[in-house]
Amino acid sequence: MITASRLAGFFAAHAIWSVSDGETLVPMLGYTDEDDKRVLNRLAAPDLGASVAQGKQQLASNPMNANDAVLLYDGRITLGDAKVDAIVVEMRAYFSPQSEAVLAIPYTPKAGGAFRVHKPKLLVWKGCEDFDVNQALQVFFDGVGSHEKGSKVWNEALDESI
Repeated sequence: MITASRLAGFFAAHAIWSVSDGETLVPMLGYTDEDDKRVLNRLAAPDLGASVAQGKQQLASNPMNANDAVLLYDGRITLGDAKVDAIVVEMRAYFSPQSEAVLAIPYTPKAGGAFRVHKPKLLVWKGCEDFDVNQALQVFFDGVGSHEKGSKVWNEALDESI
């Protein structure tokens, strides 16, 4: 799950960069191939629900024969009494097929004033007992930092108040 977390950070930074100007995120499936090359597929179906369902099916079945994969899509999560926008990041490390991790990166859209990125929330850590969650989160942020444009937007918009 450690290499999947780094991959997730890279593509999460890309997603944050994509939504920072007010655009809706087209769901994305990112993965590493047999040569550890990063690949990004945008999942354009007739509607958001169909795109996310397509991504979840591919994430579960791994037709791309990936080492690690992440599915990212725009969603909403509950924080306290409020529903907030968030990039949902579902991770898989295929050498450990029972392992699942899901993060949400809450953000305040530009339409609400200034674009803001909030502290990621760990939603699922299932079948990951063999992995150190703190190390996985650290390499997630290493992955964020490796995306030149996305990390710049992320850092400039960072608001850890929620």
